[in-house]
Amino acid sequence: MILSRIVPRVSAAVAIAATCTVAACSPNADTVADSTIAAATDTFPSQEGMIDVPGGKVWYRKIGNGPGVPLLAMHGGPGGTSCRFEVLAPLANERPVIFYDQLGSGRSEHPTDTSLWNFPRFVQEVEAVRRALKLDTVHLLGHSWGGALAAEYMIVAKPSGVQSVIFSSPLISTPRWIADADSLREQLPASIQKVLDDNEQAGTLDSPAYKAATDSFYARHVRRLPTPTIARCEGVASNDTIYRQMWGPTEFLSTGSLRAWTRAADMDEITTPSLFIAGEFDEARPTTLEEFRKTMRDARLVVIPGAAHAAMREKPVEYIAAVRAFLSDVEKRAP
Repeated sequence: MILSRIVPRVSAAVAIAATCTVAACSPNADTVADSTIAAATDTFPSQEGMIDVPGGKVWYRKIGNGPGVPLLAMHGGPGGTSCRFEVLAPLANERPVIFYDQLGSGRSEHPTDTSLWNFPRFVQEVEAVRRALKLDTVHLLGHSWGGALAAEYMIVAKPSGVQSVIFSSPLISTPRWIADADSLREQLPASIQKVLDDNEQAGTLDSPAYKAATDSFYARHVRRLPTPTIARCEGVASNDTIYRQMWGPTEFLSTGSLRAWTRAADMDEITTPSLFIAGEFDEARPTTLEEFRKTMRDARLVVIPGAAHAAMREKPVEYIAAVRAFLSDVEKRAP
């Protein structure tokens, strides 16, 4: 579905062995990416803090104070964390890059009231963050579940001051996501498909065999290439309770409150300039995103070759270049 990735069960070794090209698997690839991210993060002034939102307090981080319109990024999950947005730090020479851990995740407060995990409250949370940080004019970036949140925020709240929206490997419709996931499952080896089917019918989703088969899907469509180690992510925990309550047990099986959610027929209500960006092998299928894009007045699609759902971290140079070009174009056109 919609993860920035919640439970990273696929080891780097498995993912690399299964799918990498020789160039992508260069022994120095991760080291170079790590040092680039660290340098970019440490180059710019930054601040962190807590913000009051409905239900508790959320942690935020702001990198840079460039003159451009700030970029506010919303992470995947539900129940994921924002720390992987550190890869966006190179954009901070042009504009502030801001991200936050949604309530219940990461460095934010972790209330135990499960009634908080619903779409209206998460939409209110976005507005509270904007208000607290005085983001009167802003670009929004929503990755995975964050893309669903961005769509819901734009369609339901109809906010002012949003100059553009970036839908990064987004969930736009759960029924369509599951249909696409079913098609991707059919491309798995028959033996793996059987393990998935048999365990789902038996209800044994915690079995080692089912988890291994799930990892085979993830290695193809969630995180296909090596990704940099981000020091700031160490010890920052996702919240599987939120993920399971709202989504379900795996990326391709939705049993939670989002299982019937869709905005597929409403995307034309978003008239703000928009960018869809996804990996070539993404579980958020580029062909499906193109269908959504075509219903909108001012939207474009960029596909990152060779990447999957984690395209932002798998191909950060290409990803950032696409985002930078889009934001620059939008700001040039702004009145």
